[in-house]
Amino acid sequence: MWILRVGSSVVFLASIILSIPLAFDVGGRACGLAFSLSLASVYFIYSVIRLSTPSKSRVWWILIQLIGWTQWIWLPTLLIWSLNRFSIDTENDTSWVERTFSGKRAQDVSVGQWVFGPNGLVETATVGSWDKLLRWSTPVFQLVEGFCSLLVIQAAGQITRWLVNRGGRTDTWMIGLLVMSASIISSSVYFLWRIANFPEISNVDATLIGITITCAIFLGALGIGSGKGNPVESSLLFAYIVLCIYQIFTDYQPSHPLESPPPPPQPADFPPFPPIIMASYTTLMHALSVLPSTIHAAFNFVTAALSTITPSVIISLSYRLFVLYASTRIIPAVRESGARALSQEASLEDSDGAGQILGLLSWFSPSILIAVYTSLLMQHFASSGGDGGPAEWWTSQGGDAGGNFWRWINVAGFMAMYALELCLGKEDIDGGLTGHWKAD
Repeated sequence: MWILRVGSSVVFLASIILSIPLAFDVGGRACGLAFSLSLASVYFIYSVIRLSTPSKSRVWWILIQLIGWTQWIWLPTLLIWSLNRFSIDTENDTSWVERTFSGKRAQDVSVGQWVFGPNGLVETATVGSWDKLLRWSTPVFQLVEGFCSLLVIQAAGQITRWLVNRGGRTDTWMIGLLVMSASIISSSVYFLWRIANFPEISNVDATLIGITITCAIFLGALGIGSGKGNPVESSLLFAYIVLCIYQIFTDYQPSHPLESPPPPPQPADFPPFPPIIMASYTTLMHALSVLPSTIHAAFNFVTAALSTITPSVIISLSYRLFVLYASTRIIPAVRESGARALSQEASLEDSDGAGQILGLLSWFSPSILIAVYTSLLMQHFASSGGDGGPAEWWTSQGGDAGGNFWRWINVAGFMAMYALELCLGKEDIDGGLTGHWKAD
């Protein structure tokens, strides 16, 4: 049964990751927002039905299972509907409010078109409100990511401190954790070097990077020197700061970088492989060429969808989902249950209020995932890309030019919270997370 759940989750994530950016790329900004809103609404209603269905109702259980197993049908249906309904219209790009108060309502054939037509009242109230909600939620997502990252880093520091001080084979754990910390710092320095080679970094950007890295090194050294931190915690702190800087500046790179044309092929004097291998390769390519057109169309669809996604968006989404999920396990563990809560998911039946809130949010995790992913895509499209880059394409369709202000605020707030924790914390072996654990 768990294999089916894992497979269903993988299919859901893959479909969401591929379909939403494809809607933005093919249909435009309004199409992508409409498809994202329709997905979030359907999964929200599905979550409400699951949450309100009695455990002994067989009819509603069958309905829930039917909706869950047919999502691979209605998900492409919503995509096709969004592409057909919301398309880039350059001749009638005025909004409902502008047409109403500027005397352009006469352009509409009927009242129905004015209400339900392109850029009408219904579209403005739904897609427009969804757009504003995502833009206003961007600072919240950024700050929540920083707070959850701090929880994960501190939990990792307490667990490693417990392993060294209370577990067996202390020297082995210490050497292994030091090697791991050194590897994390080395990888972070490598990515920091790559960031320094980005062509669009100005003097102001370089100054901000230098100040941020200096503060991160100082906080890490202060935590180790005061005994309130450890090398693992400091290395993760430095790695998260580098990740934030990477997220800020990596979108300067275009999604489709210009490549120099390859040199003309030179005829080889000898075949590259033995004749038996070349014959097998020719046979395989011929077999692939005669496959049904549906397989070729599916392959072209996946290729087109992947070409619209940059590594920065995937990395940001993966990391944000990881820290949010880890926080749902860490918060109950810190509050009451200790290590036992790390192996249990939060639910509405928990006695703790925080556990009940986390359990309620877990029921609506698909809609939250869609909102977080759409917000990241909007940030990517709004990032500066130079002449003709993503920012020009985004703003020409009414999108916000965006900026990295809240990302820098997240970095500053994260380091401020960690510095406050170092100042107010105390050096002890039994932390809030590992104090409930038993040691033989």
